[in-house]
Amino acid sequence: MTELFTLERGTAPLLISIPHLGTAIPADLRERYSDIALSVADTDWHLDRLYAFAKELGATILGARISRYVIDLNRPPNDESLYPGQTTTSLCPMETFRGEPLYRDGHAPDAAERQRRVQTYWQPYHDTLRAELQRLRAEHANVLLWEAHSIASVLPRLFENKLPDLNIGTQDGRTTHASVQAAVERGAAASEFTSIANGRFKGGYITRHFGAPQDGVHAVQLEMCQSTYMNEDAPFDYRPDLAQKVQPVLRAMVGGALEAVQALNRRIVD
Repeated sequence: MTELFTLERGTAPLLISIPHLGTAIPADLRERYSDIALSVADTDWHLDRLYAFAKELGATILGARISRYVIDLNRPPNDESLYPGQTTTSLCPMETFRGEPLYRDGHAPDAAERQRRVQTYWQPYHDTLRAELQRLRAEHANVLLWEAHSIASVLPRLFENKLPDLNIGTQDGRTTHASVQAAVERGAAASEFTSIANGRFKGGYITRHFGAPQDGVHAVQLEMCQSTYMNEDAPFDYRPDLAQKVQPVLRAMVGGALEAVQALNRRIVD
């Protein structure tokens, strides 16, 4: 564990990345932020707890500790849009998902500060993610990178109507083998929850950058509605009564994808 992220190493060909788990805003930056920003409302709350089952699968779990309000670890370092023409959030966001200002007047980061944040916060997470994938690939020809995300189910500024409960992203099938995506979709379809593949969310920077099935890295992003496991309003409480219903679905999706990756590895051995 560092002040930037937590890392629990496993040996299975499975790495779960949770880049928006963090709630920390460094002390030397806090005076820049608005009161609403300090509530870090747009955190992907409780996903470390929700995905705790993955330890039993032998997963490596990497979770950010720094808030996405400081820097978004799932955006390109040059801040180009992943969804041209749509309202999205940036590398160093200026507003909450609901359009509220994150910074006090005159305190928004300039270009030099944004670059400092890339070097200080963004780069170490990505270096660690790359190193862990390389470690796992030294033992397994194919590995699964599972990008774990969650979001409020209704955000009119970012998308119309309520999102499906489970939003699978593989950049239209480019970031994983078809058998892996099919296994994820089967797990979702067998549940009571609504789901879609490559709808509003096709995978963020991490999925698109690291997902390279031709090189043995199969990346899948899951953007969940937070209403499936928690209260979406402050103080953003975890709801065990809800979580116990969705956790088996997550396990089926992750487990199915892992089995598909392991099948690819057996095919190579055979």
